[in-house]
This record gives sequence, C-alpha cells and structure tokens, in this order.
Amino acid sequence: MSFEVSADAYAQFMGRYSEPLATHFMALVGGRKGQRALDVGCGPGALTARLVERFGSAAVSAVDPSESFAEAVHERFPQVDVRCAAAEKLPFPDHGFDFALAQLVVHFMTDAVAGLSEMARVTRRGGLVVACVWDHGGDAGPLSLFWRAVRQLDPHAQDESGLAGARDGHLAELFGQAGLQKVQSSVLTVRAGFATFTDWWEPFTFGIGPAGSYVAGLDTQRRRDLRAQCAAMLPPAPFEITASAWAAVGTAG
Repeated sequence: MSFEVSADAYAQFMGRYSEPLATHFMALVGGRKGQRALDVGCGPGALTARLVERFGSAAVSAVDPSESFAEAVHERFPQVDVRCAAAEKLPFPDHGFDFALAQLVVHFMTDAVAGLSEMARVTRRGGLVVACVWDHGGDAGPLSLFWRAVRQLDPHAQDESGLAGARDGHLAELFGQAGLQKVQSSVLTVRAGFATFTDWWEPFTFGIGPAGSYVAGLDTQRRRDLRAQCAAMLPPAPFEITASAWAAVGTAG
C-alpha cells in the first residue's frame, strides 16, 4: 500500500470526496482566528485549506508521512508549518494546539490508539481532538462499490472494512482508549459526481492505498474483468457516488 504519489493523482482518486468532506468536518470544530490547529495526515491539503481559512496560516501546522504530500502542502501554503512525520510520533511539544484533527487518517495509522494519544498530547487541556474515517465497515464509503465488485470476482480479497475506526462505534472506542474525554460521534455524508465511467475507474489504476494496490497486483485479464464488473454495477454516466464517514470529537485532559 502506498501514498507516495503526486498530489494531483491523489486529488483525482480521493480529492473529489475529501474536499467537500473537509467543509463538513470543520463544522464540528468551531474555533476562531488566532487559535492553533494541527492537521495530522494532511495529504495534499484538503483540510489544511479549511484550517487556514479559519485560523490563519501562521496558526496552522500540518504533518504527513508522505514527502510528496508534505512538499505539496508547503508549496500551497508557505506560511504553514509543514513537517514530514507520522501521527504516532508528532514532532511538537505538549499542549501546543487548541485543535488536533485527522481527516481520513486514523484507519491508516500503524497504531491508531498511539496516534490519537499523540494528538491528545499535543493538544492543550480542554482542547479538541477530531477525526473522521470512511464508513467502510457499513459499506457506505466512497470505495464500497469497488470492493463489492472485487468480492464478486475474488471472494477472499481483503477489503478496507476491518481498518481502524471504519465500523460503527469503533472510532469513538479508539478515542476512549486514547484517554480522550466527552467523546461525541456523528456521521458526515458527501456526494461526488462523475462525467464518465473512465473518470471513476482511472484513479484506481494509480496505485493509491489498498484499492490501488489491489488493482496493481492484478494481471491484465483480471484487471479487465474487474473493470467490466464495476462498469456493470454502476449506473449510466453521468452519475453520483454518495459516501459517509464516521466522525468523533473528544476533549484532551
């Protein structure tokens, strides 16, 4: 599984979902100019952009383990403190932020509880830790139709439903294990439009994340079969995909 891809490639694969999701996500946060916020696993900067709008560039920091993503965010927002780092080892002192946020990241952390604990550590007492994860476990994520098609052809394929936080209640459970208090959960839903089937299919061939890795591991015929299966399951173009994410907000102690 890889996220060492260009920001443009990721934008085609997930950006059409993550950009509107960031707007819904920010509605959970509140806050005002001058308060400090950390974007954990910033990717190409969908959430970072919303944080900059609300808090100002000088008050926002961002980290991502992918050098290409960290560089893309630095180029886009030169005044934001962007660092290449993993959630499980954040390069910041204790209690330095009012908000620590992770959009579509917890399920890819090597250790989700450790990552959330680190987010709590760098957040001031009474500050908020906020995260969201696609509802892969409830078959309501943006990649759900893709994985349904995969399972019809390859019943033993491992999808993303078992990832951390991807099923009902699990994200809040992880927040509790990380020591966060007053945890509240919600569901965020977005829609993305596709003009053609190719617009939908091509990003799966970029090798991004578990879905891209699965496609990359197929031989030519099996890839053609999967493409045809997906096309048969999708409505005629143009079409929309509806995707939901679990969200949780907790208070740092």
